[in-house]
Amino acid sequence: MFSAHIPALWVSAACLAGALILTLILAAFLTPRHWWRRANARALAVLVGGTALFGALFMLAAGVWPRPATPVALTALPQVVVPTRAYRVFDNLNLRVASGTGAARIAVVTKGTVVTTTGRVEGDWCEVTASVNGRSTTGWASSLWLRRGDER
Repeated sequence: MFSAHIPALWVSAACLAGALILTLILAAFLTPRHWWRRANARALAVLVGGTALFGALFMLAAGVWPRPATPVALTALPQVVVPTRAYRVFDNLNLRVASGTGAARIAVVTKGTVVTTTGRVEGDWCEVTASVNGRSTTGWASSLWLRRGDER
């Protein structure tokens, strides 16, 4: 680990410089001499590839390699509320107790039925109200099965 008073940029630059030097030394011993008589794509590939590989290893060892951001759990994301809107069901649609295919099914809305969103959205799932067997039923549906009124 590098000292706190040395900026990470300087440490990264030093790692890349050391990687270039190591690549040049290894290339001198491990590749044929005729590769280096004039500039060519093969020599460039060896220099760039070696510098990138050794530079990444040196930065990882020095502790300056960028760390990935901590992923956010999808369950922690808030529900989005959008304006209510009427949609036509593209194919038979399962209404569920909650969003997700693992949630229990409440009812099946037949193809062509018009449903209205309540405004609650979780990812690709919308809470909708539909008329099923003559009574109003509210549940969660995949938005992939909904079409606007002007769509076929």
